[in-house]
Amino acid sequence: MSIIRYNPNDFVSTPFSSLIDRFFNESVTRSGGSQFVPKVDIVETPEAYEVHVAAPGLNKDDFKIELNDNYLTVSGERKFTNEKKEKNYHSIETNYGAFSRSFTLPENTDASKINAKYNNGILELSIPKDEKKVLKQTIKVS
Repeated sequence: MSIIRYNPNDFVSTPFSSLIDRFFNESVTRSGGSQFVPKVDIVETPEAYEVHVAAPGLNKDDFKIELNDNYLTVSGERKFTNEKKEKNYHSIETNYGAFSRSFTLPENTDASKINAKYNNGILELSIPKDEKKVLKQTIKVS
């Protein structure tokens, strides 16, 4: 038998309309609503850290990349344009909207040499390591 902490808010009755609103709002966000969160891969090589942001359908000018005290933030927005009036959409599964992803950089990076390029829907950030800053060292006991 397990013990479960009592929370009086668990048993408060909720109006049916609130349940319906919550159901539709959450399901729209999960299945292609206005929330867009690009997937990110982070790779470490002996020379650098690489951040790959999957953001197809954007232009390189749509990104804003900021570095503030070893805190790297990549943001932007993918806008939905319905310019063709003759199109009759039956399903839209692509996510649209503003996004922002932030990462704390390790201490051994050289922030002045960060390089960014956008190719085939992938924003590639290369963050070189600073050889002078060593994060790990072995100390011998005498």
